[in-house]
Amino acid sequence: MTIEQAVEMAVEHHRAGRVREAEALYRQVLGAQPGHADALHLLGVLAHQTGRAETAIELIRRAIDARADVGAYFGNLGLILAGEGRFEEAIEAHLRAVELQPDSAEARGNFAAALLGGGRLEEAAAEYRQSLSLKHDNADAHNNLGHTLRLLGRLDAAMGELRLALSLRPNFPQAYNNLGNVWHEKGELDQAILAYRHALALQPDSADTLGNLALSLKRRGDLDEAIKAYKKAAALRAENWEVRFELGECLRTVGQLSEAVDAYRGAIALRPDYAEAHNSLGIVYSELGTIDDAIAAYQRAVALRPELAGALNNLGNALKDTGDFAGAIACYRRALEIEPNPFVAGNLLYTLHFDPQFDAQAVAAEHREWNRIYAQPLAASIRPHENDRSPNGTSTGSVESRLRVGYVSPDLRVHPVGRFIAPLLSHHNHGQYEIFAYCDVARPDALTQRLRGCVDTWRDTAGLSDDALADLVRGDRIDILVDLAMHMGGTRMLAFARKPAPVQVTYLAYVSTTGLETMDYRVTDTYLDPPGSDESIYSEKSIRLPHSYWCYEPPIGGPPVNPPPATGKGRVTFGCLNNFAKVSGQAMATWAEILRRIPDSELILHSGEGSHRQRVRDRFAQAGVDPRRLHIVGRLPIEDYFQQYHQIDIALDPFPYPGGTTTCDALWMGVPVVTLAGKTAASRGGVSILSNAGLPEMIAPDLGQYIEIAAAIASDLPRLTKVRSTLRQRMAESPLMNAPQFAREVEAAFRQMWKDWCRDRSQ
Repeated sequence: MTIEQAVEMAVEHHRAGRVREAEALYRQVLGAQPGHADALHLLGVLAHQTGRAETAIELIRRAIDARADVGAYFGNLGLILAGEGRFEEAIEAHLRAVELQPDSAEARGNFAAALLGGGRLEEAAAEYRQSLSLKHDNADAHNNLGHTLRLLGRLDAAMGELRLALSLRPNFPQAYNNLGNVWHEKGELDQAILAYRHALALQPDSADTLGNLALSLKRRGDLDEAIKAYKKAAALRAENWEVRFELGECLRTVGQLSEAVDAYRGAIALRPDYAEAHNSLGIVYSELGTIDDAIAAYQRAVALRPELAGALNNLGNALKDTGDFAGAIACYRRALEIEPNPFVAGNLLYTLHFDPQFDAQAVAAEHREWNRIYAQPLAASIRPHENDRSPNGTSTGSVESRLRVGYVSPDLRVHPVGRFIAPLLSHHNHGQYEIFAYCDVARPDALTQRLRGCVDTWRDTAGLSDDALADLVRGDRIDILVDLAMHMGGTRMLAFARKPAPVQVTYLAYVSTTGLETMDYRVTDTYLDPPGSDESIYSEKSIRLPHSYWCYEPPIGGPPVNPPPATGKGRVTFGCLNNFAKVSGQAMATWAEILRRIPDSELILHSGEGSHRQRVRDRFAQAGVDPRRLHIVGRLPIEDYFQQYHQIDIALDPFPYPGGTTTCDALWMGVPVVTLAGKTAASRGGVSILSNAGLPEMIAPDLGQYIEIAAAIASDLPRLTKVRSTLRQRMAESPLMNAPQFAREVEAAFRQMWKDWCRDRSQ
């Protein structure tokens, strides 16, 4: 058998899939003629087909050395190199193939693919066009050109090529997938989803198309369907870390946190250096309350990408929750150095209220700086308001107009803001006030549904930009727009900076200032801001309600008041169920002194799991208090949270940032609260609540009196028993729970604000 006959027979075996026989014959030929170019080339092709890329590259290069004028050799070498990600070498090989075969549409198509892989998009598009000029009915080339044009951002041209591909080959799943990508980038999610579903009908096991479908479903808000698609894609392609990451994002959004953890961990196992996955994992751990795990995940994200401002912000939030204010503030400031961001800056502003190192003037200065950087540049977008300036609605002034009042909040749900706003929304006079709610709630609950029924118009605004929200408010012709978030999570300060309503008011989030020049008023009362207080720390004009800033509504079906637990246990139990971020070092030192004054007394604190718990125990131990007298409870369902007050005799208000909701909850459960009267409204929440509840004797002017008041009531069990048995009734009869009166007072404040605006023609 001649060498040529051996080669022919080897090729027959090769085409028939008889790999061993083909390889044996190729090697037999090379044994007889080591430089036989075709045998070297074909043996290289066979090596590539059997997973031996390096061997294939070496053999084909030897074939080229033997005969450098065969385009197919260069073409196959280029394909193998491209498959190994060696695009520059592949481009060089394909260029030579095209030079040898200038009229080959296939060679030019392969050259274009290598250019595409190497990121040389313009050259790839030109080469695909050259290929199509040689063979215009090539559906693959039209598809590939469409894909390339999409990457170049030429979406209309890309769509034209992909439609040509589908006209030539109607059952072309890759073209449908690429068409879906174009629709997705154009923002036409319904069309994108339809195209992906066409592709999957033809090729159900395409992990890429499933992942693309899931992304469009996610962006359209169909999260349950997106999760199903991502899970199918992950099952088909276990090594795809991107699918697992996106699956985690969807699961986190819908609150399936344990599954989200597994998805993120799966993504990290496949790509340990992906900082964004560590950051998202930290977010889930934060929501689960495993704060140490959250901090570790954020720190890993920052270690991998020191410039990842979002992870620094999240790390700051987590450190704040452990009481590490200095660490939190440092994280926020570093994040802002990397990337100025109004929401990170807002987290910094909020956290400053917890840190005793910052006085009122320092906090006010930071707020003014926020306004200068983020709000003032939007001043050009403010337009004159066309609202009717007649304060009474008629030329005679005989009938008051029906004012349109809009409330803006991400917290119209089971949340302190949702709970406090419920009595007001439930008792508005709808004959004189048309009430709008602009709700950013991501996970509505039963309270959301109840509040929806309390307003005239409900707008779901989650996902709307601040600019779009401002346009919506302006389109609704709102007269008075009320912010309920300030700089807390979900803030809409940048919508208020655009001044979409003629009168803008901040209320309820926390008793401080927004810093905005466009925020006209802040609601307060005479206990939070006694007349004569320094108002230079506020950017807004203070409107003092005549009784209470707060209006409390207890939960339906809450537990009854029980006798003081000290009567059964023989020892007094103090408690603070506030957010642990409010528990300053000075507060802990004061509480340790109280425990020393009252032998055998105990203290219950509320905090998530984490090593900071041990730091708290160590601090009490250093102060001479046995750590076994300290009990720390984690997150509780609201029913169990109220039951926890059955274990507490006396509540200790934290400082410098006291409680609001928790103070009212404690009083409703018959638990007296000892509070420290601070110098700012943000530190006088307890003063307002206890004054309105008729308990001024529980307000301490200084730390010494704080200790004395707590020790005195702890030492007087009959007094404690009487207070506990009467406190709920006193609360119910106080301004704190007189919702009709509170609503009329707020409405009177709104009406006065409106009349002032109507008189002031300069606005």
